[in-house]
Formats: sequence, structure tokens, C-alpha cells
Amino acid sequence: MYNIFDSHAHYNDEQFDIDRDSLLASLPEAGIVGIINCGTDIQSSLESIKYAEKYQYFYAACGFHPESANDVKEGDFDKIEKMLSHEKCVALGEIGLDYHYDFVPKDIQLTVFERQLEIAVKNDIPVIVHDREAHADTLDLLKKYRPKGVLHCFSGSVETAREILNLGMYIGLGGAVTFKNAVKPVEVAAFLPEDRLLVETDCPYMAPVPKRGKRNDSSYIVYIAEKLAEIRSCTAEHILDVTAENARRLFNIC
Repeated sequence: MYNIFDSHAHYNDEQFDIDRDSLLASLPEAGIVGIINCGTDIQSSLESIKYAEKYQYFYAACGFHPESANDVKEGDFDKIEKMLSHEKCVALGEIGLDYHYDFVPKDIQLTVFERQLEIAVKNDIPVIVHDREAHADTLDLLKKYRPKGVLHCFSGSVETAREILNLGMYIGLGGAVTFKNAVKPVEVAAFLPEDRLLVETDCPYMAPVPKRGKRNDSSYIVYIAEKLAEIRSCTAEHILDVTAENARRLFNIC
């Protein structure tokens, strides 16, 4: 298959240290036409830009993941905002809230998320939002700032998805939709209008069935596309064409 656009990846992860360059050089031959690599802190954001400069099909998102919120200093927001002006930086991300683990106090996560939403709206750039077990607070802030962007690796209900769509945002689905026990992701996959759907890997994590438990990479999106095609009664090629078009539109990529 071809026309694969991976809207969320982490190729700076140490799991790719052994073969990153050869893998990234080979992905276009596997049908990948675009990748958004998401930063989680200053260093990974700079690395995303570095890879985007090296590979034509590769794009960067820069931001602070909620796991990194404890380490964010006041001047760091200015550093991230400066990165947004780079020609290959197409989004502010990965930002958001994660209440699954107690690694960062909620008030700190909320402050860092809100500051980044302010920056995104000021610079008219899309956000890539992480929301894990924090649906209410995430939705409250998105309604307050109304940024353009995507809820990545969406884990909410159809009702929550409807509220996200009403804000004009997109929803990203990945490997979870292929899992045997998947319920909400399958319901959401059937519900979404095709012009608001993105596909993603979140690699090296969340590998889809039949590759679950292995290191994920963008070529595995074909399995996600096949599952979505089954759910939505269309072809995998159609899923890939539509989601690639959606990604280019959201991230303003010609």
C-alpha cells in the first residue's frame, strides 16, 4: 500500500537508536508519504526538527508532554514558541493531560497545558493533544481556547468524540482499534466522519495486531487501515487516501 501518513510518531525514542537512519531512509519505499514526529520536551522537540530537516517527508511537532511538566521552566515556553517558526514544524505537541499515573501533580499539568494552548492560539498552529483519563479537564480547556488540532490515540467515548468534533478538531486512531478487547475505539471508528479521521502509530509504542508487543513503526499503519476499512465498510486504500488528505489539511502541508 502507499499514501500512508503517520500523524503521530516518536522516532527520537531510544528504541530506534540501533537503526534510526536506515529505517527512516527506507520508509518511503514502504509507502509512507508523511510523518509527524512529536516532541515531549525541549530535547526531543529539537531532535524532531533535526530529522525533519534531513528527510523531506518528515515533519516536526514541538511541545511539552504532561510527563515532562515538572521540569518545565518559565523560559522554556519561549524556546518552544521559537521552534514553531521553523518551516518544518507543523504543530505544537505532544501536549495535554495524563491522570493515569501520579508522576506530575494535576495543577502543574494543567498550568503547562494551558500555557501551551495560549501559545498555539497566538501562533495559529495546530495542537496534538494527549488525553489519558483526563477527559473532563481536557475538554474544558479545549472549549476555553478552541485551538485547531487533533486528539491523538483517542480513548474516549462516542459522546466525547462528538464534543471534540463540535470544536472543529480531528481524532487520531492507532493500534488500539485492532486489539481484541477494543470496544470504545471501534465504536468511535464507526462514528467518525471521514474528513476528521487521522491514523497514527505512536511508535515505537502501541503496535497493532498482528504485531502487538513488537516495536512499532509507520509501515504498520496498513494493519490499522485494514481494521478501519473493515469497521467502516470501505477499502484500506480509501482509508489511507482520506487520512493523508486530512493530515495535510490540518497541518497545512502542501
